[in-house]
Amino acid sequence: MSDTSTAPEPGLLPVPTGREVLADRDVRNFIVANVLIYTGVALQLALVGKEVFDITGRESDLAWLGFAEFLPAPFLVFLTGAVADRFNRKIVAAFAIGGELLCMVALAVYSSSKPTATWPFFVIAGVFGSFRSFNAPAVRSMPPMVAPAGALPRVIALFSATFTGATIIGAAVSGVLYVISPWVGYTVAATLVGIGLAWLMFVRFRRQPPPPDPDKRPTLKSAMEGIAFIRRTPILLSIISLDLFAVLLGGAVALLPAIAEDRLHVGDVAYGWLRAAPGIGAAAMAVFLSARPLRRHVGRSLLLAVGVFGAGTVVLGFTHNFAIAFAALLVLTGADMVSVFVRTSLVPLVTPDEKRGRVLAVENVFIGASNELGAFESGMAAQQLGLFPAVAGGGAATMLVVAGFWFFFPTIRRIDRFEDLVHEAGSAQVPAP
Repeated sequence: MSDTSTAPEPGLLPVPTGREVLADRDVRNFIVANVLIYTGVALQLALVGKEVFDITGRESDLAWLGFAEFLPAPFLVFLTGAVADRFNRKIVAAFAIGGELLCMVALAVYSSSKPTATWPFFVIAGVFGSFRSFNAPAVRSMPPMVAPAGALPRVIALFSATFTGATIIGAAVSGVLYVISPWVGYTVAATLVGIGLAWLMFVRFRRQPPPPDPDKRPTLKSAMEGIAFIRRTPILLSIISLDLFAVLLGGAVALLPAIAEDRLHVGDVAYGWLRAAPGIGAAAMAVFLSARPLRRHVGRSLLLAVGVFGAGTVVLGFTHNFAIAFAALLVLTGADMVSVFVRTSLVPLVTPDEKRGRVLAVENVFIGASNELGAFESGMAAQQLGLFPAVAGGGAATMLVVAGFWFFFPTIRRIDRFEDLVHEAGSAQVPAP
């Protein structure tokens, strides 16, 4: 799926090596800060899903938990993006991450009371989702501000690897900490996020977006520029839509607490490793992409990767074997990382920096819709139809979506190189073959 040549091709900018990129102090500080923050977040998410399911035993509660996390994003989308574009993005991120930290403290306090009611978990999840809505466009706008010249593809791949690597650590540790006590896990998560927040403050930016005109008051039209830009940028709209429908239908990872208990019949520690498997698969692919960035056949690689994601989900739905389930998770999340890499590389390339926060805020709603609403859809389907049809059927539907995009949206498979896109604001196109 990736070109293995390291020599720059004609028309391509030379890309610094991963070692050269990580030798840069600000890139290194940015990566370390996000490793700490995302590890804490991944640990918290794994613990919440497990604790809620253990209290009620209902798959539908996993669905409502994901829905509660997603719900604030669409209501705040025009505010969060405008804030990220108008104010210092580091300060916005600090405010949002600080709010997430407070939510983890609240979870630790409530969990220490040995709870039997789940509604406080949903309330805290909603508040957490609100802060994350501000965090996402601010932090995800930072790689182009930190990256040295020519290094953006590797910085984006490394940034993606921080999330997936953190998922491995946070999820794997969650099972062990859960056995000790869930509140201990939430406390560790809060500590990691607090350290990561402090570390983020040491990051310096090479470039800043143009400052907003102080005489120009924010307007609703300005706040809606993110969705307007995506709508008039066909390639961006198509790729985000593909990710939305594929993960919306194939959101089986949210059902791992139920899969571990009801189909694989494994304990808490094994569940922790099962929860870590998506991070291992995604991190392996992220490391590969950071060393060998995807530079040719981008569109076809994207569609094939999403198809593999669907096939892996089908296998996960069929199996009762822990080893096969673990391998399926490695494969499907490794394939999903290719989609993440393409999308997160394309957005900075086609979006002017002064609009990037608003565009990423809208994209965050799409991503949240695919992840959290995918969790909601999968949980409700599992409650009504059972785990097997919910998981395997969702994977099959994802493969059908890919087939539809392959035949009805040929502009995606025509993308050869990122540089082939015409970077005119609002009109990124793919040249005819």
